[in-house]
Order: sequence, then structure tokens, then C-alpha cells
Amino acid sequence: MEGLFTIDSLFTLVMLILLQVVLGFDNLLYISLESKKAPEDKQSYVRKLGVGLAIILRIVLLFALMSLIQYFQDPFAALHDNGIIEFSVNVHSLIVLIGGIFIIYTAIKEIWHMMLMKEHEALEPSRASVGKVITWIVIMNLVFSFDSILSAMALTSHMEFTAQIILMSIAIIAGGILMIVLADKVANFLKKNKMYEVLGLFILLIVGIMLLSEGGHLAHLTLFGNPVTPMSKTTFYFVIIVLVLIDIVQGRYQKNLLKQKEKGSNKNEE
Repeated sequence: MEGLFTIDSLFTLVMLILLQVVLGFDNLLYISLESKKAPEDKQSYVRKLGVGLAIILRIVLLFALMSLIQYFQDPFAALHDNGIIEFSVNVHSLIVLIGGIFIIYTAIKEIWHMMLMKEHEALEPSRASVGKVITWIVIMNLVFSFDSILSAMALTSHMEFTAQIILMSIAIIAGGILMIVLADKVANFLKKNKMYEVLGLFILLIVGIMLLSEGGHLAHLTLFGNPVTPMSKTTFYFVIIVLVLIDIVQGRYQKNLLKQKEKGSNKNEE
């Protein structure tokens, strides 16, 4: 317990909270988009309760990972000596792969609805129950939490077990509170700026691809002799920045075109 009251432990706590915030960006985006499926008057409640329950389950998951880490890493299914596909799947890789597939499916489904102009139909309050939306938010929050908890464990590996648990629990609670505060702001921003919903869905699609590549790497997946390598966080954030810049430039370009068109129509009327 003495390790909790040092400059090093305080610095580690700050780093853990920052880690939760940075790695929670994609989770926050998913929560904002998923909560739209609930009745409009329940959406804020769904976001807050979903994240609140996820905080509790994250701490439970933290204890489970700390105690059973070897079982999550030990493979339970493998296929080798094959020129087409080889893998060695463990619980960690399976959870990440399933999460990636689900997020890709969700993003593609919502993009397809937008293309077919069914978005307004999908906004009807009866489209999904509160319980179902909260369940999916909690499940996906746990999927996203695996990497953040494992990274936090690496940051605190030099500390004793009790100090690790306390610091990581504080970081999880602090990160969860920030997500609860920011969830409504992000959701309201997307609601007021519909054009950014498309950007958000494509970011979510990239998140799914990143999880898929990471899960494949954890499962030692090899396709036709080529190992699957994980998308780095640097590459992920670079792609996100490029997408945001493209969206900003495209938006301003369209506004300029509309202004020129209006000026041209006004001159013709004169």
C-alpha cells in the first residue's frame, strides 16, 4: 500500500486515466450511435446507465484478468501445417474478433440504410427496446475494455498486486465518469450535425477493421502464408485525421458551390 502515495504512483494514475480517455474514443462513438436506436426521450438515460453498468463490469473484468490472465492467453483451438489458413485461437483473440465483426456489420448496415434513404424511418421511437440497447452498449464496452485493461496492467506491472488493482480501478471509474459526461455532448453534436453521422459511421467501420486485424494477430492468423498484422494506433489516428480533414474540405467546397450557384441564379433573374 505504500506504493500508492508516491510521485511515481500519481504519475502512473494520470497516465492510466489518459489511457482510458484515448482508448475510449472509439467506444464513445459507438455508444453515441447505438443509443440512437432507443426512444428519443430515453437516449440520455441509456447512455448513462450503459456506461455506468460497464464501469462495474470493467472492474470485475479487471479482477478476472488479473487472476486468470493465463487462461485468456492460452489457445483452445488451433490449425497448423496448412498452406491456406493457420490459427491458434484463445479467449482474448476470439472476443476481439467477434467485437470487430459486429462493429463492421453495424457500421455497414447503418451506411446502407442511409444510402437507401431509410434513416428517417429508423428514427422511430419503437425501433429498439431500452434493455436491448443498454445490453449492446455494455457488451461492446467490455470488448473495447480488454486492450485498455491489458495496457494498464503493463503500465503498473512494477507495482504490487493491491496497488495495481486500486490504481486501475480509480482510472476505470474516472474514465467512465468522463465518458458519461461526454456521451451526451457527442450524441447531441451528431444529432445537430447530421452530415457528421456518415463520418462517424466510417470511423466506426475503421474501428471494426482495426479490431479484426488485432484479433487476427492475437489468434496468430495466417492466410496463404501471410500473417495478419494489427493496425497500429498511430495508423488508426492518422486515418481518422485524414477522414475528418476530407469531410471539412468537402463541406466547405459544397457550401462555396451553393453560393456560386445562388449568385448565378440571382444574376439570371436580374
